[in-house]
Amino acid sequence: MANGTDIAYDVAAFLSALFLLEFGADKFIDHTVIVARHVGIPESAIALLTAGAEWEELVVVISALAQGRSSLAIGNPVGSAISNILGAFSLGLLFFDKDEPIRFDGSSRIYSLVLLIITTLATPIVYFSNRILWLVCGAFSIAVFGIYGISVGWAISKDSDDDSSNDSSSDEDGDSSPETQVLLPRDSLSTAPSQRNYLDRHTLRHHIFYLLSGFLAVCLAGFVLSRSAIKITDAIGVSEILIGVVILSIATTPPEKFISVMSGHRGHAGILVATTTGSNVFLLSLCMGITMINAPGELDRGNVTIAELAVLWCSTLTFALTIRFNVRFPRWIGGLMLGGYIVFLVLEFSLIHRIPNST
Repeated sequence: MANGTDIAYDVAAFLSALFLLEFGADKFIDHTVIVARHVGIPESAIALLTAGAEWEELVVVISALAQGRSSLAIGNPVGSAISNILGAFSLGLLFFDKDEPIRFDGSSRIYSLVLLIITTLATPIVYFSNRILWLVCGAFSIAVFGIYGISVGWAISKDSDDDSSNDSSSDEDGDSSPETQVLLPRDSLSTAPSQRNYLDRHTLRHHIFYLLSGFLAVCLAGFVLSRSAIKITDAIGVSEILIGVVILSIATTPPEKFISVMSGHRGHAGILVATTTGSNVFLLSLCMGITMINAPGELDRGNVTIAELAVLWCSTLTFALTIRFNVRFPRWIGGLMLGGYIVFLVLEFSLIHRIPNST
């Protein structure tokens, strides 16, 4: 029989690690942006490395694999990818602050299509956990992420050249439009110019120190999260897939939900799409590839189910269609997607991974 005191301790450690994770992630991202500004890296590149990347999830996955819990490692990316679309993107649509249809640009359509292709390829591979298949596809997934990163970098450099030429012509005309401002992730959504000037007065060494401190905090939090989740599942007999798909995915994605709400409220449809697309490409290529290579077809506590993979693919298809057709009533679509996510969570606990009776 499980010891109530031990379970309470593990739950407390899990919750404490969540606060440490959010604190570390904020510090890491805040000071990464500032260091990038000091050394001249384009802010759009940093936006993709922060809002468009799931570093917290990667740490949790690696920590779970290091502790021999491959089922927890495979479930977390799947659950987080579902949460990013049905939980975060849907909130962005719900809070979209315009009455007219959302106008997504061509790059949003392209990257949403790329995400749909990656998801379509990944879902059957994840389900058929064959050793050789996973080794080959794991290496291929990491390579896909590398190609994706190179393509994004090329697009950023091209846009940067275009922007610099446009800025030069606008300076000559004495006109500078506020529409060219870039919405940066997390802290930059609310950072005032006076606060940015205060941050810039610190030395580069100061910001690098806090950047590294934030990264170490994220690593420590990821280890504690995965360890406490493992002990909780062992104590009460809950499926590790359930913990990875539901609990950890919800616990580690509040920043994405915050970015989506603020982006939608301010009418930044491009950033809303970039956050979701970048995060899910990161999860389904890099995180999934690392998991497949380190746990090639040998999962300790079972694999994700067909139902969960079907929800992942259907939600991604809905996401791509929403962007393709510029929905006229974004709040209705967002409400339906969020409602579908709630139904999915209920079914996870009540049917897909029902908690066994202790009798």
